[in-house]
Amino acid sequence: MNIKIIDKAIPVNIPSFQNSGDAGLDLTATSMLFTDDYVEYGTNLAFEIPEGYVGLLFPRSSISKYDLTLCNSVGVIDSGYRGEVKLRFKTTYNYNPSKMYRVGDRVGQLILVPFITPTINIVSDLSETKRGSGGFGSSGV
Repeated sequence: MNIKIIDKAIPVNIPSFQNSGDAGLDLTATSMLFTDDYVEYGTNLAFEIPEGYVGLLFPRSSISKYDLTLCNSVGVIDSGYRGEVKLRFKTTYNYNPSKMYRVGDRVGQLILVPFITPTINIVSDLSETKRGSGGFGSSGV
């Protein structure tokens, strides 16, 4: 996978796997934009996600120590996107300014996942299953 450093004047940590067998590449904040609506962390990196893969952005497990939550739950980086990867967080209701990521902190992780592009068929009926249309809570508490 190709990675571009956008502004070479800004120090950046190249994404890495912290341990053997890790699925997520840790992403480090190189900038922070705080607004009334969100906190946005830039990475100063753009990725060339291989065709047939998608980059999924997840919060790190350390998010539980902070008063932040990733706005879109999981970010999607399509293989055609070449802009800077940023992570946008909402502050929680009990927000404490000391419980935020700072520039230089690892703020998220990128996981590459292969995907298929299905052929879409509009049909009158779907095949029957034991579950059928049972939704929320239908399989028990």
